[in-house]
Amino acid sequence: MKLSTALRINGLSKVAFVGAGGKTSAMFILGRHLLEDKPAPPSVLISTTTHLGLFQAVNADRHIIVKNRQDLLSLQAKFPLGVIMVTSESASDEDFRVAGIPQDDMLALADLHHIPLLIEADGARMLPLKAPAEYEPVIPSFVDTVVVLAGLSAMGKPLCAEWVHRPERFAELSGLAIGDIITPPALLQVLMHPMGGLKNIPPQSRRVVLFNQAESEELQSVAQKMSDTLLEKYQAVIVGAFSQRAENKPHFREKDKLSSAISGECNNTERIFAVHERIAGVVLAGGEARRYGEPKQLLVWQGQPLVRRAVTTALDAGLAPVIVVTGAIDAPIREALQGLPVEFVHNPDWLEGLSTSVKAGVSALPDHIGGAVFLLADQPRVTPNLVRALVEAHSSNLLPLTAPQVTGQRATPVLFDRQVFVELQNLTGDQGGRVLFSRFPAVWVPWYDVGLTMDIDTQEDFQKLLNDEG
Repeated sequence: MKLSTALRINGLSKVAFVGAGGKTSAMFILGRHLLEDKPAPPSVLISTTTHLGLFQAVNADRHIIVKNRQDLLSLQAKFPLGVIMVTSESASDEDFRVAGIPQDDMLALADLHHIPLLIEADGARMLPLKAPAEYEPVIPSFVDTVVVLAGLSAMGKPLCAEWVHRPERFAELSGLAIGDIITPPALLQVLMHPMGGLKNIPPQSRRVVLFNQAESEELQSVAQKMSDTLLEKYQAVIVGAFSQRAENKPHFREKDKLSSAISGECNNTERIFAVHERIAGVVLAGGEARRYGEPKQLLVWQGQPLVRRAVTTALDAGLAPVIVVTGAIDAPIREALQGLPVEFVHNPDWLEGLSTSVKAGVSALPDHIGGAVFLLADQPRVTPNLVRALVEAHSSNLLPLTAPQVTGQRATPVLFDRQVFVELQNLTGDQGGRVLFSRFPAVWVPWYDVGLTMDIDTQEDFQKLLNDEG
């Protein structure tokens, strides 16, 4: 999976990078990906609201230094193709750092040429972790996405200047003392703190944590466990490993960085292991069960109505929010679900077919979720473990469709990625989401319970379910 896919951004996005552990690497990798995407922008503008190391220019197709207004006017008239780093001059010959151009000028260039803008908004001195100073990060109000980086190579290391930029400030935010071992709860505390990871993020911006240096399965598991809490404040948590060669040298001096840049030694590498996002649950309970002869949603199996079982399955699997779409039957279903943390949507057009319930469920979904699992009220053999398996499979690729497969046969429920929500809204009549399988790629999760394919369409079907229980 590419970083541009994981971040869910496009050729017109304006993205700020803050934190530590690979900001600049991520920024240039993302720039390359955007030029490969379809449709691709002609260029990507990279700059900073603080400073960039001059050695980073090797990652750009071209580094343009704006010395005066005429230089800026030239860029407005014609912008070069490729990944273009635009800065002002360095403070001195010994500084080896360059400042950005004014924020208004960045925005004007990006909008004028219809290109993405990537901004490094603070510094970290090449260390895995940091805590922001009083004057940073400097995040422009116009950015639509803020990526907060943290390097997991500091896990289990002592809190000191060797691993953390501004360790005293990190200690203050995390509750650790200088010299204490850095733990996941401590990092979590900093990332969730309004003066830590959340500092100065514009209210309208999408917030993403990007864990870098997660080379081992152990560190990937650590990141996954932190994601549940982080998703209370962030829209996504990405787990990966990417770097530039220069950043892998812990005591790489400024002159060495510049020399490396000149000789072309800064090579990017990248792996994305998982993207954790909020996944919603939509329980479709709008039909009248004409063929069965009575409301299937209220049939009792293993001591509870089928619709309640579907909802508890979604809740136990960690789906949030869980939305129940009613139609022919409303009040009895609400009563059957009393006490459960669900949202109800009544579909008054249920007679027009399944598509109307699907569309009602999609319309009720909140912004920024990664996808939704659609469950049917009359399939009680669906388990929380199956739903969790679908969510885990989806996190590794973000493909449009994720579904179980039983002995080569497609089964339900299906996880629909947010990229096909518009397609679900365009369904008509008695169409369900299955029509999308002929048009979009899917990932299949092997499952070995043949009961998953069982539908309760007749009283004989339900009696068979009861007999199987015994």
